[in-house]
Amino acid sequence: MTTKAKLLAVTLDCAEPKKLAEFYHEITGWDVQVAEDEYAAVGDGVRTIYFGRVADREPAPWPGPGKQFHFDFLVPDVERAAEEYEALGATRPDFQPGVTDEGVRWIVLRDPEGHLFCVCPDRS
Repeated sequence: MTTKAKLLAVTLDCAEPKKLAEFYHEITGWDVQVAEDEYAAVGDGVRTIYFGRVADREPAPWPGPGKQFHFDFLVPDVERAAEEYEALGATRPDFQPGVTDEGVRWIVLRDPEGHLFCVCPDRS
């Protein structure tokens, strides 16, 4: 039997860890656990996002094959959340596969350093 691993955290490369931790603190409500120039973290006691300084990191083009991951966040109102996150420094790319003639299924955003994330409706 293979040893089973538990995911501790996800780490994002970024130029300004403290600023990106503050952005994700604002959109998730998770506590800023560490805030240093080289390293920062936000978490809720179960899940953690770490931010490590990589000064020359370039965001992947969207759409494109360079995208390696993205976050999906559930929100009560997709349009409102997207607008609020844009006010915090996120940007909305032109390509929106979740926005169709039938309506908005999800919205793709870029965080202030260009990492992609989606805001999706919380239907619970």
